Amino acid sequence: MSDRGDEIRPFRIEVPQAILDDLRDRLTRTRWPDELPGVGDSYGVSLDLVKSLAERWRTGYDWREWEAELNRHQQFTTTIDGQNVHFLHVRSPEADAFPLILTHGWPGSVVEYLDVIGPLSDPASHAAKPDEAFHLVIPSLPGYGFSGPTRETGWNRYRTAVAWAELMRRLGYDRYGAVGNDAGSMVNPELGRIDPEHVVGLHVTQIFSFPSGDPSEMADLTPEEQGQLATLQWFYENKFSFNQLMSQQPQTLAYALSDSPVGLLAWNAQLFGEDLDDDFILTNVMLYWLTGTGGSAARLYYEDAHATLPTEPTTVPMGLAAFGGDFSGIRRFAERDHSNIVRWSTFDHGGHFAAHKAPDLLVGDIRSFFEPLR
Repeated sequence: MSDRGDEIRPFRIEVPQAILDDLRDRLTRTRWPDELPGVGDSYGVSLDLVKSLAERWRTGYDWREWEAELNRHQQFTTTIDGQNVHFLHVRSPEADAFPLILTHGWPGSVVEYLDVIGPLSDPASHAAKPDEAFHLVIPSLPGYGFSGPTRETGWNRYRTAVAWAELMRRLGYDRYGAVGNDAGSMVNPELGRIDPEHVVGLHVTQIFSFPSGDPSEMADLTPEEQGQLATLQWFYENKFSFNQLMSQQPQTLAYALSDSPVGLLAWNAQLFGEDLDDDFILTNVMLYWLTGTGGSAARLYYEDAHATLPTEPTTVPMGLAAFGGDFSGIRRFAERDHSNIVRWSTFDHGGHFAAHKAPDLLVGDIRSFFEPLR
C-alpha cells in the first residue's frame, strides 16, 4: 500500500463551538414519541431512559472535558487503502514495552479503552511491574468516529485487518499483539490470519463461533454451554433487530441517525444497557454525532454480511476473557474455528464493556496472556 506514501499526520480534536450549540438546539427541540403504558423496554429502548440521557446530554454533559481527556493522548491519522484512519498512539515510558493494537466495536469507540491506557502503558505507576508495559495503538474502525466516513464499499472485518497490519508496519512494530472487543473480536482473528509472521497473539472478549446446524454438535452440551446458548438465543429473539437492519439497509437507517441526536442516542443506547454511567454512553455517542458516522458505522454490518467467510481455522495463539453479563462464546464451537486457544478466562461481572466496567480484570488477563508470548 502506498497512499500518499506512509504519511502519518498529527491529529487533535477541536470541535467548533457552533456544532455543540447546534446539538443543544436539536436536543431542545426533540419531538418525542409516545409509549404504551407499562411496557418497559419490551418494545425497545424505554422513553424514560432516553429522556434521562438526553437531558443529561443537553444540560449537564461537558464535551470539552472529554475532548481534553482524549487529547491527553497523542493522536494521528493516516491514509490506508484509500481510507482515512484515526488512532491514538500511546508510547510507554518503558522503551522495551511490547506493542498492542486495541480495536473497539459498535456502539463503542476508542473511548472504550480510556480506562486501561494508563495501567497497560505505564504499569509502574499502577502498582505493577515495569516489564509488563505495552505500547498502545488504538484506532477508530474505518467508518467510525474520526476515521469516518468510509468512502467506498467493501470495508468489512477482513479489509480492516489488512489495514491494521499495514498500520502497525508503518509504526515500525515488527512483533505485536492484538486486543479486541465486539467488532474488535471479529477483526482480531483475521489480523492473525493474514499477518501471522508479526502477530504473536490475539486477546478477545468474545469468540463468535456458533452451532453449524449439525444435530450431533448439540448432543452432549454441558450445563454451562447450554446456559451460553440460552443467552445467545434470548439475544437473538429480543435484541438482534439492530444487526438485521444494519446488515440489510444501513442507508435507510442513516437518515435518522444523521439528523436526530436523540435518534442516534436511542439507537446506540439499546446495546449500552442501563448499568453504564451516563457520561461514558454519551461520549461514545458523541464520537458518532460529531463526525456524522452513525450511518457509516452501520455499513460494517452490511459489508460483513456480504463477505466471503474463511473456511480454515485460525492458528495464532488466542485468549478469551469472558465477562459476566455478556455472551462470550461456547468453547467447543470456538475450538472448531480457532485451533490454538491457549487461555479461556471467565469472570462473574464486567459485561460487554469490560475495559470500562472491570478494567483491572481485563488488564490483568491481557498481561497474563501476553507474558509468555512477548
